[in-house]
Amino acid sequence: MEKILFLAFVEPDGALTKSALEALGAAIEMGGSLVVGLIGADVQTAASAVANCGAEKFFAVAGPEFASARYATDAAAAEAIGRAAGASIILVPASSRSARVMPGVAHRLDGRADTHITAVGKEGEKPAVTRWYYRQRMEAVLERTQRPWILLLESGCHAPYAGASGNVSLTPVDVVLSAAHQRTQVTGTQTPSSGGVEQQTIRPDAKLLFVAGAGWTKKQADGQIHGPEAEQLILDFLKGSGASLGGSKSLVDQSGEGQAVLRFMTHLNQVGQTGATPRHPKGLSTCCHGEEPHVVGWRFVGERRAVNLDPNCGWTRGKADVVYVADAFEVMRQVNGLLQKKAKGTGAD
Repeated sequence: MEKILFLAFVEPDGALTKSALEALGAAIEMGGSLVVGLIGADVQTAASAVANCGAEKFFAVAGPEFASARYATDAAAAEAIGRAAGASIILVPASSRSARVMPGVAHRLDGRADTHITAVGKEGEKPAVTRWYYRQRMEAVLERTQRPWILLLESGCHAPYAGASGNVSLTPVDVVLSAAHQRTQVTGTQTPSSGGVEQQTIRPDAKLLFVAGAGWTKKQADGQIHGPEAEQLILDFLKGSGASLGGSKSLVDQSGEGQAVLRFMTHLNQVGQTGATPRHPKGLSTCCHGEEPHVVGWRFVGERRAVNLDPNCGWTRGKADVVYVADAFEVMRQVNGLLQKKAKGTGAD
């Protein structure tokens, strides 16, 4: 029987992220004996939140030196917990922090690491993990004999753990740090604005993904380009709905081609074959053609809707649940008006 270690980095406020709770839920379903390992400035709150997950033991590496992402200290902490736990499988929520560190930890533990895991399970008595390849167009089920086996589970692939909180006793794991481990100092964070727009446009936990296509910056029915109005309509919608903003490749590429652009749109917003593959319950595409390179980024979006003036666009060929053949400018003016009424308490849901 496999011994499973759920390992996670705790947020600055002492909580676990949604993706961490998803990974914990997956670890529980794998069966076998479960232990938990937490790394951060203060992990007691996080441990208490998952106290009833069924873990036999809770390991902790805590202290101010482990608060921020830093390869040397993160790797040392993860290695120490891995050795103390003696687990054969280490399940870690995928993030920029863990993805940078865990392959190196696997080398230190003489194990193996696999990233971009989308599902974990069993084939007989052997653990089997699912991984997507080639922008989610190919799926493989992996098995390994090498242990420990470190798995980085992608977010949005499993229901999050939702057990009751409680009291838990932590087993501290000592990590000896030298001056070299702390040579890199984190002095703070800065969030640059996008084209003068201060509000955050990428919201991974949003219920709705709003994707803008190049049609927003093209000539409209009156023969004119309405860039400033397009920007305001989109920003008003994001503010009123709390949606996350995506963009098609054709739109985000325009900034390098000297064409009219949405100033707050960057390549970080790009969704599609060469962009991001977000996981939101719902998605609304506007002014996008809906062809395969774009739609491949929507594979994990639940309910998909689109607004397009072309009744023969790619979205109408089975790629969207609902297609509105309409002018996106007019549609969003009406939607924003409804959102304003709802905010004032004068409109229906």
